[in-house]
Amino acid sequence: MPSPKTKNSANRSAGGSSGLGGSTNGNGRYEFMSLNRTPPPTLLQRQGSDPTAAARLRASESPTRRRGSGSSTSSNTGMPEEDCMRLNPSFIGIALSSLLAIDLWLSKRLGVCACEDSSWGSIRPLMKLIEISGHGIAWLVGTAYGLYKADSAAGQEVMLNLFMALILDLILVGIVKAVVRRRRPSHNRMDMFATFSVDRFSFPSGHATRAAMCARFLLAHLVLAAPLRVLVFLWSGLVGLSRVLLGRHNVTDVLFGFLMGYWQYNLVEMLWVSSLSLQGLLGLIQG
Repeated sequence: MPSPKTKNSANRSAGGSSGLGGSTNGNGRYEFMSLNRTPPPTLLQRQGSDPTAAARLRASESPTRRRGSGSSTSSNTGMPEEDCMRLNPSFIGIALSSLLAIDLWLSKRLGVCACEDSSWGSIRPLMKLIEISGHGIAWLVGTAYGLYKADSAAGQEVMLNLFMALILDLILVGIVKAVVRRRRPSHNRMDMFATFSVDRFSFPSGHATRAAMCARFLLAHLVLAAPLRVLVFLWSGLVGLSRVLLGRHNVTDVLFGFLMGYWQYNLVEMLWVSSLSLQGLLGLIQG
């Protein structure tokens, strides 16, 4: 009589191999009928009856399709191609981003007169007075009065061209501000004198462009004495500095404004209206 251990082992082997289609003989031994089972049909064989599905399967397994799948890696990762390109920014992009960060940081540190409780808030009224001295309306009114009071053709010529230069400055600065649309610094208080719609933008500084252009104009046509020329230089620099101290503009707004104003004077010289042209224009108006 076989032992219980032998029976248990025989039962386990019979139960574990029952799925292979075996049977026992008369002696109680397990015999395998067959180890070779029919393999399951492939996907292509299952779809053999459907020519359209089979053709689609062959096309999906073609080398061309496999090469094309490599181009959709970004879509499989869920990341747009533009974002993949941004992972490798250019040197110019990094440099511009660094300069912008430095500009914002330096502008905020220099905005010491942005409000009354700032570190230099006590000189804020003086900075606002300098701000008004470079305002476009103040210059237009003063130039129009000078043109009206001029009693010579040369004086009228200078005043008329200065008036036209101020109009040109307002137009060009307004266009650039509307295109760039850079917001003013966050620490700025919108308590400026006589603002317009484009004045909510900061690039470039209209005060800086006007100061640079008018300084060159005055030095070239009106101011001849050396002490007054120094004062004109100082006034122009103080107007630009006040824009940063008051928190009206960033540093780059003022620097670009100075460059733009310097270039605008060259344009004014190219478009200069002489006294003869002025007399002819007045004759046409009166006639």
